[in-house]
Amino acid sequence: MTHDAALSYAHPPALSQADEEALTDLYIRGTPANTLRAYERDLIYVTAWKRAVYDQDLTWPESDVVALRFVLDHARDLGDANQQDPARAAAEGLIRQGLRKTLACPAPATLDRRIASWRAFHRMRNLDSPFDAPILRQARAKARRAAARAPAPKSEHPITREVLNAMLATCGYSLRDLRDSALLMLGWASGGRRRSEITGLRREDVSLKDFESEGLVWITILETKTTAKGKTPRLVLKGRAARSLVHWINMAEIIDGPLFRPISKSDNPLDRALSPDAVYQIVKRRLQLAGYDEGFASPHGLRSGFLTQAALDGAPLQAAMRLSLHRSMAQAQKYYDDVDVADNPATDLLG
Repeated sequence: MTHDAALSYAHPPALSQADEEALTDLYIRGTPANTLRAYERDLIYVTAWKRAVYDQDLTWPESDVVALRFVLDHARDLGDANQQDPARAAAEGLIRQGLRKTLACPAPATLDRRIASWRAFHRMRNLDSPFDAPILRQARAKARRAAARAPAPKSEHPITREVLNAMLATCGYSLRDLRDSALLMLGWASGGRRRSEITGLRREDVSLKDFESEGLVWITILETKTTAKGKTPRLVLKGRAARSLVHWINMAEIIDGPLFRPISKSDNPLDRALSPDAVYQIVKRRLQLAGYDEGFASPHGLRSGFLTQAALDGAPLQAAMRLSLHRSMAQAQKYYDDVDVADNPATDLLG
């Protein structure tokens, strides 16, 4: 390899403005919507952090010094820092902007995600990322180990069948009630769907061809967090979950477009799709109406509750995973382990 070729290999050629825009557009079209939202939130945070620390906008590529400072500032508890500490002052500014909750050391997963987003924006521009430098890799590894903690559950409690039934009992006969009932049952009974998967469903993704004869409703999800676009297997609803969904479709007269929609004050469905945050609000409201604290569970409780109930009912793990679409058996097994350990006879040895 010639010297010039070696330099070219070490430093990717700069893209033209047109190529940069085309590459960015390709990333946007080829990246799941929820990932794009995470990218956007992280870019806002990183931009605000650099302005607070350096009073400068982001540069592309970013310098190793700035990247290292970002890791170091997010690898310690700033509540213990001196009031004049620049990192603490920056963090307090981010708290005032609503971009950070506390001065506590962020979870390693949060730091990793923000760095991953920052790196992704470098890739979009065909630029080397400063986080690939050996000193940054080592600093990240040390930060991850120093801040290691038990992962917090995404939902405080699983929404098991008992909890779900209590939530469904709060649903009456208005269109809003019918929608909430169908949404909760689909989200739970189809394997514990994520919010973005629920709100991304369209009427065209629901097949009723076997409903009259067999009571089955087939659902096609374009993509999930663990499956590629167009590679997600069809899911099935049966029993009251299938009947609830069909009733919602018929009563709301949904012929095409978004499956789950906002309801107007006059109890009419709107044309647009529900947002993922609306699913959070529905779960929160139904829990409160059922007598639970609003923080009892989050929408992820539909997912954890499905797997927990499958374990309680003795359903094989592989059967539950065919609906939940977990890619990792070890991850899905955790829900079964939490149930099995309570029935382990060794826990009764003391009497």
